[in-house]
Formats: sequence, structure tokens, C-alpha cells
Amino acid sequence: MQEVDNAFYERADAHINLSNGQITEEIGRGKVSASNMYATARFNAWVSACGWSSGQEMAESKQETLEYFVSEFRKMLEENLDDYIENFESYMQS
Repeated sequence: MQEVDNAFYERADAHINLSNGQITEEIGRGKVSASNMYATARFNAWVSACGWSSGQEMAESKQETLEYFVSEFRKMLEENLDDYIENFESYMQS
């Protein structure tokens, strides 16, 4: 993961708080997670598009873009899974 700026975790926490607020009896964690992943994918596609002058340029870099975002997500997910494994009892107390 790249070095983070001072507000990195504050922005992440704002997204987590929004997601937590969307969980209801009718709409469970899984559905909120799926919406969150879709929104992240859509936003990252837009961020990627902003760096190109044409769809053709973007298409030529599609595989590299996919590899970058998938690799970064994997690192972040592994870091957070390890954190939950190490702190399971304290994080998951009701």
C-alpha cells in the first residue's frame, strides 16, 4: 500500500460509518458490502478514466489497471484480515 496522508483513515472511517448505517434487518451486511464494492469499483474506473485522453488509451492500459487495483485491494484485505484474526475477541465482543 502507498504511504497514506493524514486524513486517509478519517475518509475510510467515514465510508465504514456510512456502510454500517445502511445495514438493517431487511438489508444485511452482505448486500451493503456488495454495494460498497460496486461503488469502489465504479469510482476507481472513473479515477482511471480521468488519466486518459481516449477510451482507446484506457483500453490499452486495462490489464495494468486491473492488476494495480486488485493487488492493492488484496494487500489491504490481507492486512485487515490479519488485524481481525489477531484482535478477534476484542473486535467481535457484543
